[in-house]
Amino acid sequence: MITLTDSASVKAKEFIAKSNQNEPFESYRLRVGIKGGGCSGFEYVLSIDKIVNQKTDVVIKQGGIELVVDKKSILYLNGCTIDYVENMMGAGFRFSNPNAKGTCGCGQSFDV
Repeated sequence: MITLTDSASVKAKEFIAKSNQNEPFESYRLRVGIKGGGCSGFEYVLSIDKIVNQKTDVVIKQGGIELVVDKKSILYLNGCTIDYVENMMGAGFRFSNPNAKGTCGCGQSFDV
């Protein structure tokens, strides 16, 4: 399971609403995943997506939106909490991942 905090849900809804001016809000989902790269080996990926592949994706309904995670990424993100933080250092989504053995200084990549 992946947890989206209230502030992350609000900000994700704003991004979804801005990205789909001509279609209903419900047509879009927040895709969460990982890819190889970054300072530590894996990078977190967030995007807005309309497509759900029933064979390779898991859909998690939370905070009034649907999160879509491919089955490979869910192995590394299970138990993860995604928050949206605004502070003097900037603003953005922050991942708290219990599966990460280490992270880079910016918090956008991790290793297992």
